[in-house]
Amino acid sequence: MGVFGGAFDPPHQAHVALVRAALAQLGLDELRILPTGEAWHKPRRLSPASERLAMARLAFEGLPGVVIDERELQRAGPSYTIDTLEALAAESPEPKPELFLLMGGDQWAALRSWHRWQDIAQMARLCVLARPGAPRPHLDGLAAPIWLEAPAQELSATAVREGLKDGRLSPQDLNQLLPEAVARYISAHGLYGHPQPGPPAPNA
Repeated sequence: MGVFGGAFDPPHQAHVALVRAALAQLGLDELRILPTGEAWHKPRRLSPASERLAMARLAFEGLPGVVIDERELQRAGPSYTIDTLEALAAESPEPKPELFLLMGGDQWAALRSWHRWQDIAQMARLCVLARPGAPRPHLDGLAAPIWLEAPAQELSATAVREGLKDGRLSPQDLNQLLPEAVARYISAHGLYGHPQPGPPAPNA
C-alpha cells in the first residue's frame, strides 16, 4: 500500500507525477492520498480543509488504485505521519500489506526532523522522487530509499500561491502548473487571491 501525505495547498503537477511514478514503478494495488490536518512543521495557517480536500480529489481523480483518505483532516491536534502509518497497519487484515511512504526530495532531506522518524523508517519503505540530474543524498542512520523516476518539474505550492496572490500567474500558467480541474476550482472559488470570474457581459 502506498501512502502519500501533504498539505496539497494546492496539489500541483509534481504531486501527480510522483503518484503516477509510484503506481507505475512499485506495482501498487492501492495508494492512499492523505491531506494534512494541522501541519506541525508549517509556520503558516493552511487553507481550509474542505478546499484542500476538494482539490486533492480533483487532482488525483481517475488514477487507478488511488484513494483519498480524510483521516488526518479529522484528527485533532498536529498531523504526524507515524500516527497514520500505525493506524493503517492496525486496521489492515492479515497478512499486513507492506507500506510504501512517498515523499519529495526536500522531505527526504529533512526526514530526521520528523516526529519519530526512526519508527517511520522501520514501518515503511521510503520512496523518494528523483529529479533527473539531481543529487541523491545518503542520510546517516537511514537505508537508501527507493528512488522513483519522473520527469523534471521544479514546482512548489508556495510559488503557485504567491504567483496567484501578486498576479504573476496567468490562466495559461496555471494550466501548466496544476491539473486542469484544480486550476478551474481555484479560479471558480477565488482561492489564493485569484480573482473570481465575473458575470458575463450583457449583449450590446
